[in-house]
Amino acid sequence: MGVGISWSQLAGTVSLEGGLGTISSIGTGYYQNRKFVKHEQFGRLAGTTEFYNRDALFAIFKDARAICGDAPLAANILHAINDYSRVVRDSCEAGANILVTGAGLPMNMPEYAADFPDVALVPIVSSPKALKLIAKRWEQRYKRIPDGVVLEGPLSGGHQGFTYEQCFDPEYQLEKLIAPVVAEAKSIDPNLPVFAAGGIWDHDDIVRAMELGAAGVQMGTRFIGTHECDVPPVYKQLLIDCTADQIELIHSPVGYPARGVHTNLIDLVNTRTGPAIRCVSNCIVPCKRGEEARAVGYCIADRLSDAIESKLDTGLFFAGSNGYRINKLLSVKELITKLVYGENR
Repeated sequence: MGVGISWSQLAGTVSLEGGLGTISSIGTGYYQNRKFVKHEQFGRLAGTTEFYNRDALFAIFKDARAICGDAPLAANILHAINDYSRVVRDSCEAGANILVTGAGLPMNMPEYAADFPDVALVPIVSSPKALKLIAKRWEQRYKRIPDGVVLEGPLSGGHQGFTYEQCFDPEYQLEKLIAPVVAEAKSIDPNLPVFAAGGIWDHDDIVRAMELGAAGVQMGTRFIGTHECDVPPVYKQLLIDCTADQIELIHSPVGYPARGVHTNLIDLVNTRTGPAIRCVSNCIVPCKRGEEARAVGYCIADRLSDAIESKLDTGLFFAGSNGYRINKLLSVKELITKLVYGENR
């Protein structure tokens, strides 16, 4: 769940309560108010080694372990980032039991995790074709297959694996994708589990996804509405106050459509009057060292970090299509109980 949303408090508590807490490896240098950062420029983390800060990542895992003990923890690592191979190894060394990777096809993921054979590898896909390509490459080159797969539909927060038009096309919605991806997974291995994601909100959504063949679900946005979520109160209150029409798809330097809340930043970007674009952190490959950032009108590393530093005017606040449904904060324990047993529990 991106910069600062799912770090030690949220991930540790989710795992403590029986889910799989997933630590975001993105922007870790901002953890604990940049405590582990040595180099900054223009008030930003200087370079990929600071933006994907190894010491901070280890601290996040250590702090999460203090909450959940030996319960499994995952790390989410965008394939599109600079230093992907290094961050995969860092996450394994920090203590991740499972690695989840989206934003591109992680064809070489097993190579970077080769020294950690007990770490499960889970790609995120948006189609059966993507799963087939990944599994074929892994089998041929590394003699292994994915340990699980996340199928993410076009209602999720953050970056989508679809074109802008596909995000609104009924044929590309999650409920249409589960069966063919599950069928592809079974052709690879009858026991390969598929976890549905993107727009999952409540107990009924989970039941429907599993009736369609999913083994379980991955959820993000609804957990922002918990006391334990690592984002500051400003971020949570923004979602509590927003309406359905304020959550929209926007252009991103990553090259995919992204879903977030329409804030002052979007107005600045649309009029090309936004903050200066300097590409200090050099965070993602597709941005081409700021070229795409200048094309779309904002630096994604700077704007996501502004969000977790409570800067409403210039922050980019990612959320899934159901983010407006958050109307109050719950504890993780309360939320998981509702998800398992229904909203009246």
